[in-house]
Formats: sequence, C-alpha cells, structure tokens
Amino acid sequence: MPDASFHRDPTYRPIISVAKGVFGALGIRFDLVGVDNIPATGGALLAINHTSFLDFALAGLPADRRGKRLVRFMAKDSIFSHPIAGPLMKGMRHIPVDREHGSQSFRDAVTYLKAGELVGIFPEATMSRAMDIKEIKSGAVRIAVAAAVPLIPMCVLGGARILSYGHKDFSRGTTVAITVGRAMHPKRGDDTDELTEQLRTRMRELLDETVARYPYEGSPWWVPVRLGGSAPTLAQAEEIDRQARAARAARKAAKGAGKKR
Repeated sequence: MPDASFHRDPTYRPIISVAKGVFGALGIRFDLVGVDNIPATGGALLAINHTSFLDFALAGLPADRRGKRLVRFMAKDSIFSHPIAGPLMKGMRHIPVDREHGSQSFRDAVTYLKAGELVGIFPEATMSRAMDIKEIKSGAVRIAVAAAVPLIPMCVLGGARILSYGHKDFSRGTTVAITVGRAMHPKRGDDTDELTEQLRTRMRELLDETVARYPYEGSPWWVPVRLGGSAPTLAQAEEIDRQARAARAARKAAKGAGKKR
C-alpha cells in the first residue's frame, strides 16, 4: 500500500539501471511502437500479454521512455515470499496477488491508480505457451472502472526467445518488439464481460501487428500457429498447462506425505 514515501523509489530506479545494463550486454534490439499512448501523467492500467519470465522488466520500458514513468506490476504473491526476489518486489512497490483471495490486490491496484500511478496487469493470469492471447480475466476492466482510469492494451514479443517455459537462450542480438495500443475508457454501467472480450480482441490485434513487423523467417515456436508459427494451439497449450498443474500437485502431495513420516 502507498505510504509517506510513496513517490520515493530507492530500489526501483537502480534496478531499472541494472536491467538496462543487462539488456545492453545481451545486445537486445528494441522496437517500441505507441509509447505516446501512455499518458505522461496520471493513473492508467496497462494490460499486457504474457509469454516470458522477463515480461515484468520488458513491459516497463515504454513507460520509462515516456518521461521515466514507473509501473507497479501485479504479480502472484509467491514471488514476494522468495528470499531474493521478494524484498526487491516489495521495494519496487509491486502488488502481490493471491489468486484465491484477490480482493486486497484489487484494492491496492485501485489505490495506486487513484494516486496517479501506472499499474501493470497480465489479464491472462499465467504465461501463454501458445504465444497467443488466452482467455482473459475480467479483473483488468473492473479495476480500471473502479479507479476511473484509462485501460491500455500492450503486446510484448521476443522475450520468450530469451527466457520462457523450458527455454533459455542468452545469445546476443534478440529483437524485442513492444506495441502500446490506444486507451480504452471503461466506465460504470458498461457490460464487464463485453469489455473484457473487447480487451482481448485489441490485445490480439496488437499481437498481429507486432508479429507482422517482427524480423523472422520460417515457422518459429514463439509465433502463434494462427499467424504461421509452430507454437501449440490454444487448446494444446491448455492441455499442457493441465498436465503441468497435475504434476505440481502430485509433487506437493508426495512432499507433504514425506514430512508426515
């Protein structure tokens, strides 16, 4: 929650400098379009696609270009318990999300937005193995309505090539393309489900635009199959996710059983 030191960021800005240094060392080529769609001042909610473990760092770049603005990202609460990442996430004033009880994160996001901050949300909730836009949650629309701020769709492409599920490649020269779309302005009384589907449609359109200008050949695994890539279909990706969840649950159960012995 914001406090007396809300606008001081002794942790966040140095981490941005470190991240830029790492990106430079990796020779990442950035292609940013639509930066001016982010307001120079005032609150706005950024709705971002999610295909890479680096999306938190990459999706903040357009805001940084837009007058050194910072983004408070909504992230699963388990990250905040990590011995290394946790203190950094708290220091950067990101917002922990408990997927079972999300009311506190909802209130925190609205508070930040009303205070004039940028908040980043990944409305798909989890990374997309299909590299396409999955079904999205209604939270993004509901938060924007409650805070009375613009809802801005964004697409990041290329981060998955560096670090994603089962893939790690720190070769130099990867291109990361980011497209910021025009703002939506949801308001009270609008149909939440309809607006959520509109948001997904806009995010898919941004993905299409980004893929169209991205430099690649062939049928790469990090491009959606509907756009000529070889990523799993949305249905196939959901089955892979289901199997992964089941495997995690089995490991957790086995671990718990071992502790009881």
